Amino acid sequence: MPSHAQTFTRLAKLDGTNGEGPSYGSLIQGLDGNFYGTTNLGGANNGGETFKITPNGKVTGIYSFCPGVGCLDGSLPSDELFQAFDGDFYGTTSEGGASNDGTVFKLTSGGALTTLHDFCSEANCADGAVPYSGLVRGINGNLYGATTDAVAGVSGTVFEITASGQLTTLYTFCALSNCLDGVGASAALIMGSDGGFYGVTGSGGSQKAGTIFRITADGKLTTLHSFRKTDGEYPNTLVQAVDGTFYGTSEYGGNNNKGVIFKLTLSGQFSVLYSFCSLANCADGATSSAPLVEGTDGNLYGTTTFGGTSEVNGQIFAGYGTVFQITPAGQFTTLHTFCSLGGDCADGAYPLDGLTQGTDGNFYGTTYGLPQCPGNCGTVFKLSMGLAPFVGASPAFGRVGQAVHILGNNLSGATSVAFNGVKARFKVGANSFITATVPSGASSGKIEVTTPGGTLSSNAAFEVIP
Repeated sequence: MPSHAQTFTRLAKLDGTNGEGPSYGSLIQGLDGNFYGTTNLGGANNGGETFKITPNGKVTGIYSFCPGVGCLDGSLPSDELFQAFDGDFYGTTSEGGASNDGTVFKLTSGGALTTLHDFCSEANCADGAVPYSGLVRGINGNLYGATTDAVAGVSGTVFEITASGQLTTLYTFCALSNCLDGVGASAALIMGSDGGFYGVTGSGGSQKAGTIFRITADGKLTTLHSFRKTDGEYPNTLVQAVDGTFYGTSEYGGNNNKGVIFKLTLSGQFSVLYSFCSLANCADGATSSAPLVEGTDGNLYGTTTFGGTSEVNGQIFAGYGTVFQITPAGQFTTLHTFCSLGGDCADGAYPLDGLTQGTDGNFYGTTYGLPQCPGNCGTVFKLSMGLAPFVGASPAFGRVGQAVHILGNNLSGATSVAFNGVKARFKVGANSFITATVPSGASSGKIEVTTPGGTLSSNAAFEVIP
């Protein structure tokens, strides 16, 4: 499908007080229609920040980590947040806590934080340490995440945690000889359409370059692919497309050792779609540190942390990152090259996170910023591809009788909500969300919301759980 004309807009510059260096992961769209994210540094205590930004670019800090000695609340939040049905946010920090090996936290929209778990609180860090990735909700309502091998003697784990903070380690990596099952979960898990969890490790596997795995809620792990340096190394969080295929990026490996875009079919067939730095001066980008997102046009969108060509004060550089689009068939297009709006990189530099498609159809993302902070401690930007508004369900699965939130824009006058053609009871919560009950007789499929302005369809199928 051909690309639409695009418009790039910088929404805000972070100045350090409201955060510095947006984290890995992506922004999330909240129930109020605003976007929420985390930064590694900055905030009142330079321990990282959670922030809110409106679609028009107004930034508000929510919580500054590390207000006291020892950073017992955690520090350096390293990935995106998860918003639960009640509106509270959940996330992880990679440092701080009782053992300085990271935490799981809950945060209200008003900024009240509760530490749910301190990592490395069990003997020999059996519960894991240093999570660099966020959390995902399972069918049972509990949250799932992963830890890394950043502490000596710990090979990384997959864990389950309840809303009250009860943590269960489901799997410890390097359980097989020569670590054939992988070492150190390097990115967040996703829940697949089959109810299983899918993730990646940064190293280990048969070729020592990382793996793709599937793990069940009871801890049964299956390795789906072992990377070779030629097909990718140190992969990022996966995304499952509407057709069931998994797509991802890697930071290294490929033809030029600058990372790849890959796909894995449901039948287990792995292939490389694109190797970065295939153009002169890496004009197509290099080293993607972020997950892809599937747009409502069926194309995939992402960022590279380095590469691209930018002119600053009359000099050509090759290094501030890009935004790109790739079709499922592998047709690659560079959409934006960072540091192209002036000598201070006013549009941003070095994006670490991926893009989020808001329900207004636009894509939103962040850049890490320049070393000289304050001045440019990162940016938040919007990329318009001319795609139409849509609605999205949170969660994207549920049983008959279960309440779900439907996110969107201009929903206050909604007159009908249907799950794959079956009408549902609903209540408008705000202009930005509706609460609906999965109706009896509903099957998996698109959600449609009828408003005075027309009918809005969901970007992906809602999965009705038996």
